Amino acid sequence: MTSSDTGIRYSHPDSELAGQPIGYWSWAAHKAVVGHIREALGRHGVTQPQWWILAQLADAGDGRTREELTAVLGGYLDVGGLLEPEMDAVVARGWAGQDRAERLRITAEGAELHAELARLQRSLRAQIHDGIDDEEYVHALKVLQRMIRNVGGHAWHH
Repeated sequence: MTSSDTGIRYSHPDSELAGQPIGYWSWAAHKAVVGHIREALGRHGVTQPQWWILAQLADAGDGRTREELTAVLGGYLDVGGLLEPEMDAVVARGWAGQDRAERLRITAEGAELHAELARLQRSLRAQIHDGIDDEEYVHALKVLQRMIRNVGGHAWHH
């Protein structure tokens, strides 16, 4: 199906899309977008959780403890207990150092990698958001948040 106003091909006409299951479409969007991001990061030898850790450390001049990182990142895409090995890998690869107080601080090599990956993330976001203006995007997120609340869930991105 083609939308007359955008030229984009859709899977079903609007009358049928209205009856489609949100569980399927939210899963399909998650799988496609997160898979695309993880594949791009993987080409740079970095996992998505490692990118998140670098991003948190880049903004923390005094560093962060593992507990602080887990508190912020633990809910991201259900990584939870998988963060410790990712933090270990960031330290082992020399992207962060850990002092005696167990605070992780980004190294010069880590800061350089962070800058490179931040450019990649901006590029990925532009690709993912192509043809979607901010108003349309915000509306989609509000609809998803309403559905989450409707079923008693909660989702907050830090």
